[in-house]
Amino acid sequence: MMMVIKGSAPQGIIGQGPSVANRSAAGESASAPHPSVAAAAKHISTNLLQGSLLNPSEQTQEDSLRPKSLAQYCGQEKLKQHLHIALQAAQHRQDCLDHCLFYGPPGLGKTSLALVLAKELQVPIHLTAAPSLERPRDIVGLLLALEPHSLLFIDEIHRLNKVSEELLYNAMEDFTLDRTLGKGSSTRTMRVPLPKFTLIGATTKAGALSGPLRDRFGMVHRLEYYTPAELATIVAQSAQRLRLSVSPPAALRLGECSRGTPRIANRLLKRARDVAQLHQRSTGAAEDTATLDLPLVEHTLALFEIDALGLDTTDRAMLRCIATQFKGGPVGLEAVAASMGEDVRTLEDVVEPYLLQCGLLLRTPRGRQLSPQGLAHLEAHG
Repeated sequence: MMMVIKGSAPQGIIGQGPSVANRSAAGESASAPHPSVAAAAKHISTNLLQGSLLNPSEQTQEDSLRPKSLAQYCGQEKLKQHLHIALQAAQHRQDCLDHCLFYGPPGLGKTSLALVLAKELQVPIHLTAAPSLERPRDIVGLLLALEPHSLLFIDEIHRLNKVSEELLYNAMEDFTLDRTLGKGSSTRTMRVPLPKFTLIGATTKAGALSGPLRDRFGMVHRLEYYTPAELATIVAQSAQRLRLSVSPPAALRLGECSRGTPRIANRLLKRARDVAQLHQRSTGAAEDTATLDLPLVEHTLALFEIDALGLDTTDRAMLRCIATQFKGGPVGLEAVAASMGEDVRTLEDVVEPYLLQCGLLLRTPRGRQLSPQGLAHLEAHG
């Protein structure tokens, strides 16, 4: 599947796959919510758990939350500085931007950054994902459809198959495409010229890229996690676009619970908006503009059992399992998964990384082990 965005107002595509904040269970509530709020909590929690299942109106709102220029793009200051220099130089030369590779955890804004570059350069951008390029003719048709100086964005580029990847080699270096014609003894190769373009690759697994493909990118940048203050700014910007009023302490509280990820911050903001609207309806207040203050945000986080570090029930269940059933570890991940009734890959790819990042869990040669910080957090938050 490919999406083409032309002109000076590119709009994004929704990132695929649930983020790590979308696993909050609708279990026992940490507080006694208002009856009208509690009645809808299960439905809201399901939406939070299945963040990729957005209705059309929610998808339009998700698109509208993306920044439209490099100045609006919050965070990643060093990366923005490098891109600003590259943009100014390319525009001065009246040439296309060098090929870029953005890598890092999901939800940090790789797709948004590609859309911002297209906006800054005022060129069309073609959006696609590597899993949709199953056959060589898919990538051939995509390359032949490019306009001069346009951007080609390939998400999850590490999942390109070998044939499609090799077709990109000459396209990236020489802006040509080699096509084989005929069969048997009459086989010949025809070199087709391509317009100059910029390939922007995005991946969560830079190490899975082959060396020849990775080396053909002129700029390779890692997107870092955001600070709570940066996330609070993003929450405030998103609230303004959603016609919400959010207090600075409430924005900062959402930022602190967002695991350093803007996508999670925006989804928590929407869930807080849902709770605010239900509360306004129950009290008979006007629903023109929802107001989010710190008590309401705290109440929302309690409904979804998200603690001060952004951990949800599954995260704490893993820590609790290691602490109680395996005496703090070390223990193999397979044993933990079997005890929890969870899939091993879910724990390894979704749950464990953030626990390791926070220092609550240790990965040792003998297995996973609960750190002193993890034990203290478990005692404080259950």
